[in-house]
Amino acid sequence: MSGLLVGAKRIVVKVGSSLVTDEGRGVDARAIGDWCRQLAELRRAGVESVVVSSGAIAEGMKRLGWSARPRELHALQAAAAVGQMGLAQMYETHLRAQGLASAQVLLTHADLSHRERYLNARSTLTTLLAHGVLPVINENDTVVNDEIKFGDNDTLGALVTNLLDADALVILTDQQGLYSANPRTDPGATLVRQAAADDPSLPNMAGGAGSSIGRGGMLTKVLAAQRAARSGAHTVIAYGREPDVLLRLHRGEAIGSALRATSAKWAARKQWMADHLQLAGRVTVDDGARRALCEQGKSLLPVGVREVQGDFHRGDVIAVVDASGHEWARGLSNYASAEARLMAGRTSVDIEGLLGYVAEAELIHRDNMVLSGVSP
Repeated sequence: MSGLLVGAKRIVVKVGSSLVTDEGRGVDARAIGDWCRQLAELRRAGVESVVVSSGAIAEGMKRLGWSARPRELHALQAAAAVGQMGLAQMYETHLRAQGLASAQVLLTHADLSHRERYLNARSTLTTLLAHGVLPVINENDTVVNDEIKFGDNDTLGALVTNLLDADALVILTDQQGLYSANPRTDPGATLVRQAAADDPSLPNMAGGAGSSIGRGGMLTKVLAAQRAARSGAHTVIAYGREPDVLLRLHRGEAIGSALRATSAKWAARKQWMADHLQLAGRVTVDDGARRALCEQGKSLLPVGVREVQGDFHRGDVIAVVDASGHEWARGLSNYASAEARLMAGRTSVDIEGLLGYVAEAELIHRDNMVLSGVSP
């Protein structure tokens, strides 16, 4: 289990506030530069990376001259607005020096729970990755309220991992990893080198609050690992200042705590879609579309659709059936039912003329589809 990142093609790297801001002293240019160098090397090795970075509020506190994290919502939002400028600039500067383009993406947990916004976020991020751009994601602390009070970027990192079907989540922290007990109070605590992410004993080991700078403690990291494992992604919790930590993890070195997903990546996704007992609608497709999906692994294009039934929205799970009504696939629709009816039987190049815009060329993308009786 030491080599959870070996062979990974897409990873999410979450970096905590205390690391990014050197324990609240301001954005740590040297540390960010070092992580950016490693991310660039991984990209050259064929690994796509997304960064989920904390630190906006802590950087804003430093720029505003505040020594303690405020409690008032408006003060937290002000600190986030000020700090986000410096945080984005630092990543952009160091990634550009490594020959990588970057993009700032601000999300809230609501963006990843709302069906349509979920697909919009996924489309944006996958397009950025396809163009060689490294997205730097943070929670949109300047406009949300309950996320600042209760949220944490460990959870956001897991949600992004699931969103992008990433192979692994790497959580860089100011600790060596997960310990069997709190090492600050228990001298007998030992580092958990490896475990199954769904081990029920892990949350008890990880109990405790975060630092004065960040909101997440080790418990949020364990819960994030369990969330990421639901889509088959492994998680590594490691010390962020370990030399070449990302590169060495990718080479298979045992660093920090490796929490393994017990379900295969695609099997977990297939199970999630299969668990939908009630579907909002279905589309009937011709034999040519079925052959393209089953034999060639293609996406479902509008031209192969013969009939659309039901009332569904973008992001709903719908059934794909043959002329006799037999369901042989299901997936996330890129369009609402009214739009799908207009598109049925037409080529992808006709979409803009029919709808006035193009969300996706496919009605259901292959990555968001499972075939009945076909192994993932």
